[in-house]
Amino acid sequence: MDSKFSNYDFKAIPFDDLVRVGQRTMLYRDMFTVSWLLGRFCNYRCSYCWPYARSDKKDFRPTDLCLKTIDEIKRQARERGFNSFHFSLSGGEPTFHPGYLDILKHLADDVNNTNYTSVHMTSNCSRNLKWFEQYVETASKFHRASITASYHREHVNTKEKREQFADKLCFVQEHDVQVTINQVMVPQWFNELYDESLYFHNRGINVTLKPMSDPTASRVVDGYTDDMLEKLYNGMPQRGFTEEKNKFVQRPKPNFKIDEDDTFRKETYQQGVPQHFQVEFKDGENKSWFMDQAERFNAFNFNRFKGWECSSGYRSIIIREPDGSIKRSYSCHDKPLGNIETGFKLFDTPKNCISPTCVSSADSKIPKRAPGTQLPLYPGDKSYQQEVVDVSNKI
Repeated sequence: MDSKFSNYDFKAIPFDDLVRVGQRTMLYRDMFTVSWLLGRFCNYRCSYCWPYARSDKKDFRPTDLCLKTIDEIKRQARERGFNSFHFSLSGGEPTFHPGYLDILKHLADDVNNTNYTSVHMTSNCSRNLKWFEQYVETASKFHRASITASYHREHVNTKEKREQFADKLCFVQEHDVQVTINQVMVPQWFNELYDESLYFHNRGINVTLKPMSDPTASRVVDGYTDDMLEKLYNGMPQRGFTEEKNKFVQRPKPNFKIDEDDTFRKETYQQGVPQHFQVEFKDGENKSWFMDQAERFNAFNFNRFKGWECSSGYRSIIIREPDGSIKRSYSCHDKPLGNIETGFKLFDTPKNCISPTCVSSADSKIPKRAPGTQLPLYPGDKSYQQEVVDVSNKI
């Protein structure tokens, strides 16, 4: 088998006939997710970065405010029956937040009071090895830790720098941190980027071949050949590289209900789907389909869910700068749920999507179902038995 391509053909998924989609850990577990842009400051200046996505100004919120916000998120999530948490921290470059490791330690101190806690960061991984030594020490206390490493060849522009970048990622893998390199496949550099991705893949590091979006983040740019698209569709599938490399970390056991965990595993085991495939789909015939990661959705233009009932804002939020707004998702056209400075309130139930496109993977993998679909979005969900029509939050 060619490890560079998936033997599970993602092109076979009937995208036009799907009626439910979601990350499996959210469909079958009591998971609440937070995607948090800690600030827009970034030490890189990539030519293809959207102007609003980075800043030279260190616009980070005070650490104490971040910790209080974490506590309030958990309080409201627990009121709604969710006591498993996934915190995804990004930017800008989040590792330059002066309290980044303190935020992780605060989350780690509460792990024993949760059913499950995982932490994720999206980073250019430019910090030195000493910083990562401190990071893995704290990250070892969670049920799971992961990194999306953004590879930017304009800055990691020599063989030596590329090797150093990979060395740091292999180091955290040895400490049981799941790693995926996020490779934006700019069409005019596609072949060079693919060769560099093969270098990382051959070193046992997962690589996401991510199509480049236009400045509105609403569609994939033009310029991809059929051969390029084939690699975006099925190339570089996620594999269990970290499990093979882990040398040092024994993580705490989660406290899931047995029936929830069995449901999570049953269908994938029956169909021979790798356990690290993150996303499950249901079609109109109630057949299950799977994908390794939501970052692949845009390659198939599977990002339009207007009118679907979505659990974002109820069991997931995003926090973004520079305004500190707390919203149900990055793509949403709804009014914010509140603000990090003045407070917020989660939805009391899932609500219908009013946004034309959903191009952020953080948004698209949140459990959602097409109108009239009689399938749950989370363990114990019976809300689909009632017709939900609510657009009162529309601007």
